[in-house]
Amino acid sequence: MYGSLLPPLAPAELHGSLAALRPLGRATLRGALYDLGEYPGAVPDAASASWIEGEVFELPRDPALLARLDAYEEFAPEQPERSPFARVRCRVALARGGELECWVYAWRRDPRGTPRIASGDWRAHLRSRSGGGPGQG
Repeated sequence: MYGSLLPPLAPAELHGSLAALRPLGRATLRGALYDLGEYPGAVPDAASASWIEGEVFELPRDPALLARLDAYEEFAPEQPERSPFARVRCRVALARGGELECWVYAWRRDPRGTPRIASGDWRAHLRSRSGGGPGQG
């Protein structure tokens, strides 16, 4: 997770669902992160020199949970071309070492004209944007 699903940034209506996830630690993903206002947009790119910072969680075998996350991220598996985000598999580098293939919600829109988050870290970006207020990561 790299954005608005990160604890403690997740919306209250998802707290119960997210409690079922098992944290595996910090990780990075090659690509770019963009500021879409209330949430970020990740554009994974295995050839990128830049990184997106996030955390990896293990999903329980619960299709309903994945469906809730898809709905929150506005991903419609039956109509992916109409979704602003797509759930895609990407390799991430774990901070503790090693790599893992994970689901990532990738932003599908053209990023031109959208502010890029140079650090690749949404929480740090929120702190700098808001002056470091409480609850910002």
